[in-house]
Amino acid sequence: MASQPDNLIAAIDVGSAKVCALVAEVTDSGLRYRGHGVAPSLGSRKGVIVELDRAVASIQKAVEAAENAAGAPIERATVGIGGAHVRGLSSHGGISLGTRPREIGRDEIKQAVERARTIPLPPDREVLHLLPQEFILDEQGGVHDPLGMMASRLEVRVHIVTAASSAVQNVVIAVNKAGVAVEDTVFEPLAAIDSALRADERELGVCLAEIGAGSTELIVVHEGAIAFTGVIPIGGDHFTNDLSVGLCTAPAEAEKIKKTYGHAVVTMVPEGNEIEVPSVGDRPSRMWSQRVAAEILEPRARELFEMLRETLRQSGTSERCVAGVVLTGGGAQLPGIFEVAESVLRRPVRLSWPLPLARMPSLLAEPEFATVLGMVQYAQRSRLARGAQQDRWGARLKAMLVG
Repeated sequence: MASQPDNLIAAIDVGSAKVCALVAEVTDSGLRYRGHGVAPSLGSRKGVIVELDRAVASIQKAVEAAENAAGAPIERATVGIGGAHVRGLSSHGGISLGTRPREIGRDEIKQAVERARTIPLPPDREVLHLLPQEFILDEQGGVHDPLGMMASRLEVRVHIVTAASSAVQNVVIAVNKAGVAVEDTVFEPLAAIDSALRADERELGVCLAEIGAGSTELIVVHEGAIAFTGVIPIGGDHFTNDLSVGLCTAPAEAEKIKKTYGHAVVTMVPEGNEIEVPSVGDRPSRMWSQRVAAEILEPRARELFEMLRETLRQSGTSERCVAGVVLTGGGAQLPGIFEVAESVLRRPVRLSWPLPLARMPSLLAEPEFATVLGMVQYAQRSRLARGAQQDRWGARLKAMLVG
């Protein structure tokens, strides 16, 4: 196979449940689907690599399937980062430009942002993203791009996404060992913004909650800028584990039951419905009321959204989510979870179906693929910014602004 063409963009989502590799082609009319591959995720748990060799094998399997579908090799890719180790914080900084107003250039913007990012971090953490929220010119805020404007003082508010250095490096090492160079890393819900949120939601204020297998990752967008990022340590696997223990069945069987018969609202399940539950060991299967499964799932769903509500309240961003909450990720497809979310949050809630790429197969138009679809769009946005500006820092800053 020849080398990866420059007009192809690849993304790899290393999740706790599955690994997905996606290849898109850059055309004059936008991105076009070329191929994808999915493999069960082995060696990764809650966004952290726990068994390197098994994780590498899973990534290789997904990449090979994507290469075969695309008819081209994947040599470099953007890789998603998630998990409970990711944390966000906001900062503020600025510089004086002199006693008289003068034109703001890229160097001044860079200096102001560097001032805002100079906050002490533990040695085991690294900055994943530096996301400008707004620039302030002579105490006048709300400026998105101050380049070429006049002021005597330039300030900036930024949101900084940090991650555990070891967790990030282990994901990068696993992808590299699978034969793929990592072009960029991106916090998964930041990438999902491109495929899951509408422009009016981003401007009005919305919380995107990506319910993955190992955790639920949050990002609040207000007036087109990132206001908050966070992670709740509850995901789809917790629902599965609850069923496994409650019904005394193997986790794999509990996952099937969750997907086929699971419901997060007990009263929405007919009383007479029964399901067959395989036993562990050599014991015969048993018949259980479907409502028993719902009685196990509903408390976990309520706990998830109670934690989400409290997280938004403590971060001071709850009132900014005027457009409500958008759910995405594989865990968002559990029947009844939408109703539980609205009941607990008392806000508008919708399930997001990702915006499709041209020629994309319909099976990818599911919430669980929102992240990897957003990642190729994020990568393309970053590439365009780098092409428009040779200055590496300026390109990255522009790529981080949410349009």
